Amino acid sequence: MSHTIADLPFPGTVTRPTLAVWKFASCDGCQLTLLDCEHELLALAAAVDVASFPEASSAVVAGPYDLSLVEGSVSTREDAERIHQIRAASRRLVTIGACATAGGVQALRNFADVDDFVAAVYATPAYISTLATSTPISAHVRVDFELRGCPIDRGQLLEVISAFLARRRPTVSSASVCTECKRRGTVCVMVAHGTPCLGPVTHAGCGALCPAYHRGCYGCFGPMESPNTTALIHQLRVLGMSDDDVDRVFHTFNAAAPAFRDVGGAP
Repeated sequence: MSHTIADLPFPGTVTRPTLAVWKFASCDGCQLTLLDCEHELLALAAAVDVASFPEASSAVVAGPYDLSLVEGSVSTREDAERIHQIRAASRRLVTIGACATAGGVQALRNFADVDDFVAAVYATPAYISTLATSTPISAHVRVDFELRGCPIDRGQLLEVISAFLARRRPTVSSASVCTECKRRGTVCVMVAHGTPCLGPVTHAGCGALCPAYHRGCYGCFGPMESPNTTALIHQLRVLGMSDDDVDRVFHTFNAAAPAFRDVGGAP
């Protein structure tokens, strides 16, 4: 049975657990999801000591930390070193968002020559120091839980924080977006309208937002636990998508996630 932040047994007379939030290569959207928790944010602040969260405060308390939330991918040598320091200072480490769990949009560099990208974007490429690849946090250190999404879902984030502080496993569905369409009574856009959709292979969590507005799922939450991409690719081709189009829709937010990465060649 899941509980909310307000249910956590942390009375004021007991030292509260410490929470740290870290940023790597990312857009900050998943950190903003935490700040957008509104009234739940007050309950969270009462249950934990936010020891390090530069997005919200310049005040930083040295570790160790009971729970660390990590947003973003490892894209520089400095990041590769820093994540080991954070892991060593964290009793539990949870990665949040597509960048931290699958390398993010920036992992498109993994399919090409990063030097070409740098030369095209920056006026003085010599000043840019970056790795040839963008990789998820789990490729570098042990991760206790991965929360997917671009950005993550607020309700799932609160559930994960509550679960780890209460020393239980988070109750987060590993099913597909299709199950969410069924729950909200949304007609299948592929069956009813012939609209290409990644819902059958995409991790639940968004509430089937795009199909609710008659648009196909874009795969923001990455691959579900056991995606049958072969069957879906066949159906996408039946609906008129070319091989290049199929490769393109899989290589977006979660391009480096193995189940999506191995679908085809470079975007």
